Amino acid sequence: MQKRGCRVQEKIKQEIREMKLGEKVRGLRQEQRLTLQALADMTGLSKPLLSQIENDQVTPPIATLLKIAKGLKVGIHYFFEEAGDRQKFMLTRGDQSPLGSQRRPGKDAVQQGYMYKPLAPGMRQKKVEPFLIEFEQREWDTSLFYSHEGVEFLYLLDGELEFHYADEVMRLYPGDSIYYESSEPHGYVSVGEVRARAVAVLYTKS
Repeated sequence: MQKRGCRVQEKIKQEIREMKLGEKVRGLRQEQRLTLQALADMTGLSKPLLSQIENDQVTPPIATLLKIAKGLKVGIHYFFEEAGDRQKFMLTRGDQSPLGSQRRPGKDAVQQGYMYKPLAPGMRQKKVEPFLIEFEQREWDTSLFYSHEGVEFLYLLDGELEFHYADEVMRLYPGDSIYYESSEPHGYVSVGEVRARAVAVLYTKS
């Protein structure tokens, strides 16, 4: 069982490396001649966390990636698009673009409660960013709250999801959807017998 767990962890690490988010963050930061400390000051994120992200030791939650994008003056689409000519359509097969793990290593780590997969990673300068989200089964706590500019739309595919929005709590079932201002604190936990999965679409002004 322990060996199997190690293999799963190695697979997750490999999937994180394949997303190359850290490489893109570091490359853009260096292109703008910013130090890690300068980017930390601009985003409100800690220097150690930014270092972990740049070295692909952790995949940033979407809200964290939005802060980095804003600090570097790019849209969040920058981190998921590919080099080359701009495409007019993007087909993503079900076995493409693995889920990026949000689990952070270390005893002081905070598990963010979900994994995500960009659904249009090859499109450039997108107006919206679609994701497939898989939520962890766990107890709710306020560390799972996020807030960032923009709006989000979420459509639940499988499982049951507990959605926390400011002071409100809602239970979502397969086929349910919700559209909301993401500037308000919001978060989710999977509460059914299986992990909840949803399609989420994010829009920001950037």
